[in-house]
Amino acid sequence: MKHRIFIAVNLPEEIKKKLALYRENWPNLPARWTKKENLHITLVFLGYANSEELPEICQIVREAASRHNSFDIRLKKIVYGPPKKIPPRLVWTEGEKSEKLGKLHGDLENSLCNRLNVIEDKGMPYSPHITLARITAWELQRMDPEERPEINEEINFNFEVNSIEVMESFLKKNGPNYVVLESCPFNK
Repeated sequence: MKHRIFIAVNLPEEIKKKLALYRENWPNLPARWTKKENLHITLVFLGYANSEELPEICQIVREAASRHNSFDIRLKKIVYGPPKKIPPRLVWTEGEKSEKLGKLHGDLENSLCNRLNVIEDKGMPYSPHITLARITAWELQRMDPEERPEINEEINFNFEVNSIEVMESFLKKNGPNYVVLESCPFNK
């Protein structure tokens, strides 16, 4: 059986609630908003893995997590994403780049690639973000440019990260459902 797997930082409930409220700022934006419970920061997207690979993936992520200490993430603004993509595909929250988060991301990529050879875009610069909405491009293109909402909202949300999660994504008609397969705590 194939499983759609990614490694993520899950957000505290309080941050999820605050971010979910922003959808009310752009009621006319043709977009499918991410369910509050699905808001997260993807560290590494592995794609499809078979059932036999899952225990090793969890082991690799546990080992990587044990080499890192807790750190803070600051979310700084809500914008269209990815940058310079015309028309935009997403509304997302940008996180501040940090040395600790970058090292964790690099460690995960290297460990997973060296032992499983599963990462396709290894080495790409890492910039944390949270997908808030997926834009319906054809509907956005039909709107007059003046009608398109401007999205450039400064925010300042901080939270501490104490673990990372191995997640499975189940694609459904009404959007994906995410399940935590394993939570891997940091060394502290």
